[in-house]
Amino acid sequence: MQTNPTHTSLVAIGDSFTEGMSDRLPDGTYRGWADLLAGRMAARTPGFRYANLAVRGKLIAQIVEEQVGPAAAMQPDVITLVGGLNDTLRPKCDMGRVRALLEEAVERLTPACKHLVLMRSPGRQGPVLERFRPRMEELFACVDDLAARHGALVVDLYGAPSLADPRAWDVDRLHLTDEGHRRVTEAVWQTLGYEAEDPEWRTPMPPTPPPNWTARRVEDARFTRQYLLPWIGRRLTGRSSGDGLSPKRPDLLPYEGPAA
Repeated sequence: MQTNPTHTSLVAIGDSFTEGMSDRLPDGTYRGWADLLAGRMAARTPGFRYANLAVRGKLIAQIVEEQVGPAAAMQPDVITLVGGLNDTLRPKCDMGRVRALLEEAVERLTPACKHLVLMRSPGRQGPVLERFRPRMEELFACVDDLAARHGALVVDLYGAPSLADPRAWDVDRLHLTDEGHRRVTEAVWQTLGYEAEDPEWRTPMPPTPPPNWTARRVEDARFTRQYLLPWIGRRLTGRSSGDGLSPKRPDLLPYEGPAA
């Protein structure tokens, strides 16, 4: 990979991870690692263009159907694709179909950009990760294989201790905090060949005293009421958190925003 390259455009596709949940701005919108990455790249390249087609809750079939075609048509320098993890969290998940759809996406996107970036998504320590770890690792093995065969770049977030720390995750236990997104930005930045701004992004956070039993039970109750039960309700009724939502940046336009 070229050192300190110049890229003129970026298109990000995927689900809530790439949309930016839960890196919330004061106006209630989400920023996230892709916006932060675009800001850094724009600071180096006047006229830099950016689109973000990701929508929360999307499965890999929806990403392929709704986002891959538009992203390929934009012909950007860089495309990031992160998808399939929502599928692995479903009780009935056809991993063969997930792999086939991911391969279709990579085959369509690779000729449309200079660099296709794939990711091994981060996993939060806890029972959810342990329950779905085999599916996740099967998905990541597919990502590695596709990258090797098609010349894509892979950002390994799954193997980063700092992103396994529960403190890098929001209270919903599914989405990264602003600090988590910042570290993802750094990981992608370095993978693209830029000089490191934070060489220690993988380093675990400094230890802090664990919360006491009462605080943990209060937080568990809040999590169940505000996030787990609504999530189960959507699964049972076939609904998604992204139903009816449009991408936040559907067009490849000059980026104006904080270059954090």
